[in-house]
Amino acid sequence: MGYSVAVVISAAGSSRRMGGLKKEYCSLGPGITVLGAVVKAFAASERIETIVVAVPPDAEKGEFTARASLPPELLQTGARPQVFFVPGGSTRRISVHHALSLLSTFSGEEPDFVLIHDGARPWVDTDLIERTIDAVILHKAVVPLLPVLETPKEINEAGFVCRHLPRARVGTAQTPQGFAYPAILQAHEQAAEQELRTQREYTDDAEVWGEFIGPVAVIPGSPGNRKITFPEDLVPRV
Repeated sequence: MGYSVAVVISAAGSSRRMGGLKKEYCSLGPGITVLGAVVKAFAASERIETIVVAVPPDAEKGEFTARASLPPELLQTGARPQVFFVPGGSTRRISVHHALSLLSTFSGEEPDFVLIHDGARPWVDTDLIERTIDAVILHKAVVPLLPVLETPKEINEAGFVCRHLPRARVGTAQTPQGFAYPAILQAHEQAAEQELRTQREYTDDAEVWGEFIGPVAVIPGSPGNRKITFPEDLVPRV
């Protein structure tokens, strides 16, 4: 049975720690930007039908600049997957919510599943994308994790260790994270209401799903799937 899969790419942040650079629009080499590499990686999958990129809401760094940062062949009329843009919000969760909401407005059927990816992870590989699609079809919600190599500790507000966490039970989350749609849209709608009531901020889509829907499955992440945070992160690691 075939399933329709869409992708949401979160690229609406301000890149505060990049020294004035918008990291998704930085060059990775001749003819390719960070965002261009991300979109190209997902466009290579034959199972992905639609890509929605959440971009800054301001005119200077919004849709026009995002379009200019992509390889032209990805935006040609009739190209598959189709690439759309949506203005983001003041937080990552709000930006993702905007993109998920846009998917529900398209003519035709909604996607069965959606992958949500950080626009600052340009080295996502085909294997991880395809494994995430396979896993979300099976489990309805999935997050890639990398093992923690050093023993983690939880500290309290006073600055003292309050819990010694078992390393084998802890991991660091990556994207793409995969979810059944429209359940993840409904979860974001509930998260938005919760944020208004409590001033809480959700920073991870698996966290949103886990609180309002249910369990999230885990698959192995990819060590090469790094996230760009600082200017030095633009240099590929050998």
